[in-house]
Amino acid sequence: MQLAKVAIGLLIAAAVAAGATAATRAQPAAGGPPAVGVVEAVKRPITETNEFLGRVEAVNRVSVVARVTAFLEKRLFREGTEIKAGDELYRLERGPFEADLSAKKAVVAQLKATLENATLTTERARTLLGGPAGQQSTYDAAIANQRSLEAQVQAAEAQVQASQINLDYTDIRSPIDGKIGRTAVTEGNVVSSASGVLTTIVSQDPMYVIFPVSVRLGLELRERYTPRGGLAAVLIRLRLPDGRLYDQTGKVDFVDNTIVQSTDTFTVRGVIPNATLPVSTADNPVRQLTDGEFVTVLVEGVQPVEVLAIPRAAVLADQQGDFVFVVGADNKAEQRRIQLGQSTPTLASVISGLSAGEKVIVEGLQRARPGQPVSPAPASPQFEVILKAAAGGAPTDAAPAGGAKPAGNSK
Repeated sequence: MQLAKVAIGLLIAAAVAAGATAATRAQPAAGGPPAVGVVEAVKRPITETNEFLGRVEAVNRVSVVARVTAFLEKRLFREGTEIKAGDELYRLERGPFEADLSAKKAVVAQLKATLENATLTTERARTLLGGPAGQQSTYDAAIANQRSLEAQVQAAEAQVQASQINLDYTDIRSPIDGKIGRTAVTEGNVVSSASGVLTTIVSQDPMYVIFPVSVRLGLELRERYTPRGGLAAVLIRLRLPDGRLYDQTGKVDFVDNTIVQSTDTFTVRGVIPNATLPVSTADNPVRQLTDGEFVTVLVEGVQPVEVLAIPRAAVLADQQGDFVFVVGADNKAEQRRIQLGQSTPTLASVISGLSAGEKVIVEGLQRARPGQPVSPAPASPQFEVILKAAAGGAPTDAAPAGGAKPAGNSK
């Protein structure tokens, strides 16, 4: 019992000592300048990121319609599953079309028999031209009849081909790989080209991402990335509606050639893989992206760039703009007006107003006054962690642009 009391007493003493140390660090020394925590402004790699609002769109979309009028005998697909090009979707009544095809083939056979006889007649007339019984008019008439029958055979064969096409249309097949929707017509109904869409198929992998970019920001992005390779110098990531970052990256493959005057934007399109979820099976793959899904598009530079970076907590603002406090000569606080570049909630890049190597105050800002002495000390380790994390350019922290705060004006 006595040992327990001694142990408790030691723990209390240690806690009091730790509290006293923290208080000494946070509070200015009695009669001395206030204590502040500083970090050194240095150039660090940061991934430039701009955010836009966009939607996922299928690369291919097919509205399936009937091309002949017939009864729908059978539906051969399961709604909401992925299918392959060439898979049979619907089977229409074939009997009337098979009968029509047989009748057309019979006409061709009859005409070919008549043509064969006409050919023999023409040959006999040609042979008789050399004798007294031969007449040129008879030969000419035979040739004309033969050629007429040849044309009739060609027309009848074309009718056979048309009937065969109509018969083939009774088997409605998928023209693309993709995911099929629900059927609009069930077995037993008469369908035709006027019946409308029977079902819709959308391709699944890859997918397009369509998003608008303001003209002003588009010019900034063009100036930033054209010297580095244009569209090849950027990649796109997606933040899903639930806030998760999609684990696949894509690329920009199209920029529209017309500006939408009502919004002063132009359309940009990216292409990105549509991965399957772990719960997928070979018969029923489950994709992470869905046609028409609303997403946040993050346009990132492929290569990080060197910028003068400081913790976001060091940046203050007033009616005149952004500023920071630095420790100048004789350990006196100095106010510096700065211009921010690409920034995140934890990190700020400085375009102008600050030089590399200067000591920026990040802790004890409320005690700093321009021209007044301070007692600088290294800031808490958490701020160094923030600066090191900038090299990874975590897109989850990127400040939005394109409808929010673009690079060069982020706050």
